[in-house]
Amino acid sequence: MTTTLEQPKFEAAEPPPARRRWEPWALAALLVGTAVAYIWGLGASGWANSFYAAAVQAGSESWKAFFFGSSDAANSITVDKPPMSLWLMSLSVRVFGLSSWAMLVPQALLGVGSVALLYATVKRWFGAPAGLLAGLVLALTPIAVLMFRFNNPDALLVLLMIASVWAMLRAVEDGRTRWMVLTGVFVGLGFLTKQLQVMLVVPPLALTYLVAGPPKFGKRLAQCFAALGAMIVSAGWWLLIVELWPASSRPWIGGSQNNSILELTLGYNGLGRLNGEETGSVMPGGGRGELAAAMGGAGEAMAGGRFPGGGAPGGGGMWGSTGITRMFESAQGGQIAWLIPAALILLVAGLALRGRAPRVDTRRASFLVWGLWLLVTGLTFSFMAGIFHAYYTVALAPAVAALVAIGSATLWRRRDTLWVRAVLAATLLATAAMSWVLLGRSASFVPWLKWAVVVVVGVVAAVAVLVPALTRGRIAAVVTLAALFTGLAGPTAYAVDTIATPHTGSIVSAGPNVEGAHGGPGGMGGPGGMGGPGGMGGAGRTDGAAAPTLPGGAVAGATDGAAAGATDGMGGMGAMGGAAGGLLSGSEPGAELVALLEQDSGNYTWVAAAIGSNSASGYQLATEDPVMPIGGFNGSDPSPTLEQFQQYVADGKIHYFISGGRGGGMGGDGTASEISTWVQENFTAVTVDGVTLYDLTA
Repeated sequence: MTTTLEQPKFEAAEPPPARRRWEPWALAALLVGTAVAYIWGLGASGWANSFYAAAVQAGSESWKAFFFGSSDAANSITVDKPPMSLWLMSLSVRVFGLSSWAMLVPQALLGVGSVALLYATVKRWFGAPAGLLAGLVLALTPIAVLMFRFNNPDALLVLLMIASVWAMLRAVEDGRTRWMVLTGVFVGLGFLTKQLQVMLVVPPLALTYLVAGPPKFGKRLAQCFAALGAMIVSAGWWLLIVELWPASSRPWIGGSQNNSILELTLGYNGLGRLNGEETGSVMPGGGRGELAAAMGGAGEAMAGGRFPGGGAPGGGGMWGSTGITRMFESAQGGQIAWLIPAALILLVAGLALRGRAPRVDTRRASFLVWGLWLLVTGLTFSFMAGIFHAYYTVALAPAVAALVAIGSATLWRRRDTLWVRAVLAATLLATAAMSWVLLGRSASFVPWLKWAVVVVVGVVAAVAVLVPALTRGRIAAVVTLAALFTGLAGPTAYAVDTIATPHTGSIVSAGPNVEGAHGGPGGMGGPGGMGGPGGMGGAGRTDGAAAPTLPGGAVAGATDGAAAGATDGMGGMGAMGGAAGGLLSGSEPGAELVALLEQDSGNYTWVAAAIGSNSASGYQLATEDPVMPIGGFNGSDPSPTLEQFQQYVADGKIHYFISGGRGGGMGGDGTASEISTWVQENFTAVTVDGVTLYDLTA
C-alpha cells in the first residue's frame, strides 16, 4: 500500500531559482573572507578561556581525559559540560602540539562551516542572493565573530543547530524519514556539546514539521518520534557510559554535587538555569548579599544585576534583570540586537505573503522554523533567572540572519505592491534606529557612524524604497547597497573591533566598551574587564579608593598572589585576577614558579593542586603537567573530600598546594575550605613569583 503525498502546487509554480555563473565565486569570496576574519590574529587571545583550554590540553595527553572531558590528564574532575566541543580542539592539539592556534583554529573553521551551511539552507529555496546575505549577516554578527574565535562550546553548538534545521527542511521538501532521523542526530550531538541549551530548537523543529511535512499526520508524528529516538541514541550513548562507569575509576562530574551526569544535566545545566537554583553556582540565594556586603559599592554593582551577565543598572538579580527587553539592554544589545527588529518585522510580512501557499510550502516552513527559533530562544534567554551571559546570544544569530535574508528576498520580489514597499521602508528605519541606540552607548567609538547610518543612509534608503522607479533597473543596485550599509555598518564596526582585540577569561563580550555593561573588550578576565588591566583583579583601582576585600580575605584589584586571595583567602572568594588567577580568570605563573613545578614532575600524579579550575588551569597549561582543580569551576564541588586529599598527600601523589584562587562553599557542599585550612595548619608556606604555595612532601 502506498501513501500519496500532498503535492506542493504553489511551489511547482515557483521552482528554486536557477544557478547563475557568479554564484560559486560569490560564495568563495564569502567563505574565504570569513576564514580570514576569524583566523586573523587568532593567537593574540592566548588560552582564551583557560578553563576549557586546560581540558583541551588534558585531552591531548590522555584518551581517558579526552573521553570524559577532564580538566586534568590525571582525571580528578571534568569540566561542567559534555566534551564534544573539546574533542575537536584536543585532536588538533594532538596533531599540531599545544598552542593557541592549534586550539582555536578548529573553532574558526566551525564558523566558516556555519556560514556555508546557513548559505546552503537559505539558498535552496530563496536563491543565492538570499543565501549570501544570510551567511554575511551571520559572519558579521559581533557575538558570532567572538565565539568563532574563542574556545567555548558555543561554536560547535551553533553549527549543529543550523544543521538540524537544514535536515528538517529537507524532510519538509520530500517527506523522507531519513531526514528527520538526521535532524535528531544533529540535536543529540548538540546535547553532547552544551546539554539542554540545544533543546530550545526542538519545539521549532517539531512544530514546523508537524505543520508542513508532506505525509499524513500519523506518519509525520511517527517521523518526529523517530527523530526523538535518534536524538536519544546520539546523545544517550555517552551519558549511559558515564553514568554506568564505576565512579571510583572515572573523574568527578564537574558542576554536580553527587558525581552524577544526570544531576548535572537536569540541575546545574538544566532547570537551574531557568529558575536560578543552581546548586554549587557562583552565588545562589543569599550569597549575593554576602558578596555585596563584602565588597561595598563594587558588590552592590555585581549583586544589582550588572555582574556578570549584564543587565539594567540597579535592577534584576545576580545575572541581570529579566524581561522582554533583556536582549536589547547594554550587555546584550551590541552583541546581537542590531537586526532583531528587522527580523521580527520581516517574519510577520513573510508569513503574510506566503499565507495562501499550501500546507507543505517549504518557503513558509522556513519562515516558521527560523521565526520559532528566534522567539523560543529569545524569550527563554529574556526570562531565565539562572546563570546568563551575554555570549549565550550567539544562539540567536543564525535565526536572525536567516529571517533577515529570506524576508528581504521575499519582500523584494513583491516590491511592486505598495504595502510591501512600506514594510521594507519601516524595516530600514527600525534598523537604523536600533543602530543609533546601540552605537550611542559607546560615545567614543566611531562617533560619526551613527549619523551616517541613520541620517544620511538609513533615511534615504527608506525613502527610496517607497518610490517604485528607484527599485528597478540599475538604481535598484544603489538602493540595495544603501540598505546593506544601514543594516551591517554597525555590526561590522563591532566585528572589526572584536577581531582586533584579544579576549581572555570566562566571561567575554564583543565590541567596544559599552555604558552600563561590565567587562570591556576583553570581557571579565580580559583587557578592561575583571581580571584584566584596569579591571577588578587586574591592575587595581585607579580612583584612589581602597580595593574592596572579598570574602575570605582576598583583595580585589591586587596583582600579587600573596594579596590576591593568598593572604590567605582560604575558603573565600579568592582573587579575580593576578598571578594566582581566580574565579573568572586563569592563573599566570612566572618563570621561577613554572620551573619549580616542573622539577621531578614525573614523580607525582599531580604537580600541584589549586582551588578552582581557572586557578589551576594556568599552572597546568604552563607546565603541561596535571594540576588538580579542587572544587571544579566554582570551587564548590565536593571533589576531592578532605579525606581523599589527605590520602593523596600521604601517597605522595601531589607535590604542591597553591594558595589563592577561588574557595568554595557558597551554595555547594565543596570541601575547598576544609582542605585549605588543613594545608595551612600542617605545612609551611613559601612565596614564589608572588604566589603562596605549600610543599606537601616536606
